[in-house]
Amino acid sequence: MRRTMLGVLAVVAMLAVAGCTPSAPSAVPSRTQQARTPTPTPTPVDPATALVERMSVAQQARSVIMGTIPGADPVAARGYMAGGFGGFILMSGNVPATPAQLKELTTALTVDPAFPPLIATDEEGGVVRRLPWDDLPSAKVLKTRPPVETRDAFAARARLLADAGVAVNFGIVADVPRDSASFIHSRALGTDPDAAAQRVTAAVQGEQGTAMSTLKHFPGHGAAPGDSHHVIPSTTETLDQWRASDAKPFEAGIDSGAELLMFGHLAYTAVDAAPASLSARWHEIARDDLGFDGVMITDDLGMLQSSGIPAYRDPVQNSVAALAAGNDMVMLVAGSDAQTASQVAAGIVTAVEDGVLPARRLQDAAEHVASLRLEIAARER
Repeated sequence: MRRTMLGVLAVVAMLAVAGCTPSAPSAVPSRTQQARTPTPTPTPVDPATALVERMSVAQQARSVIMGTIPGADPVAARGYMAGGFGGFILMSGNVPATPAQLKELTTALTVDPAFPPLIATDEEGGVVRRLPWDDLPSAKVLKTRPPVETRDAFAARARLLADAGVAVNFGIVADVPRDSASFIHSRALGTDPDAAAQRVTAAVQGEQGTAMSTLKHFPGHGAAPGDSHHVIPSTTETLDQWRASDAKPFEAGIDSGAELLMFGHLAYTAVDAAPASLSARWHEIARDDLGFDGVMITDDLGMLQSSGIPAYRDPVQNSVAALAAGNDMVMLVAGSDAQTASQVAAGIVTAVEDGVLPARRLQDAAEHVASLRLEIAARER
């Protein structure tokens, strides 16, 4: 019986090949049909995301810290950055006498050229400058000159920084001072929102492709009187009033491609009682309303401690709160020593383990920073 059945099946198969059996839909597509079926394209993995996913929580925590140590010793600087910190800010005491010596220092800070840290400084020119050889026009002059002169000055300034191995400039003051008595007046690029916006745009254009541009001090010192190095300036300006005035230079700089946005320690109490640097609402406004997708960094968190407010005494607590609010990077300068960054990193890890800081928030921050670091590596290749 089994042989008979096998014979029948063989005959049926031969008839099918000869085309003598009724046609039926094929269960297996022909080669032609297979060729016409598009192959799904794999979703590309973002390099920064892939890199951060391989990091431990401790490595992610260190990667979102920008710290500093005193002096210009390349050996000490390299030892500090071997800790895996994401950035280093050069203060005046870190800058040696010549560009060649500064280049030696920044080379030492870069432990892995394929994944360089964000080496930054405040090179506004004039009142705030770190490079003694920068004699280019500052905002004090540029605010009264055509915007093209701002572009040219910041283009030349960016070249000075790049030649010395400095990738990030905290140099574009987008604040709009209300009067000449303001501590920020001599550093601001304009005395009204529209004039400031024009020169902020020009400054970003000048730095583009040479140094990473930073807009500061979001959401704007102008409306909030007082020096945030010593107090928490505050204003009752509403969000609508801000959008019509102080927001304009920041919007212009973001639209022009600025890579970083620095959050100031100032409170717009009608929007949020907390300083903007610790305010989730202000970070939402920057991301969602203004469309900023770069690195959001705090101004020096040591300034919060200097305010004398008891709630801001602890640098670890300030750093965790800043990251939870939406910052991608925390800056530690005033009151810091060689151990502070490591202590803050350990505190961030504990906050993640305790559920105080969501692990996804830390990962997102680390991805933003990593993306900028990889961009710098690509530029320098």
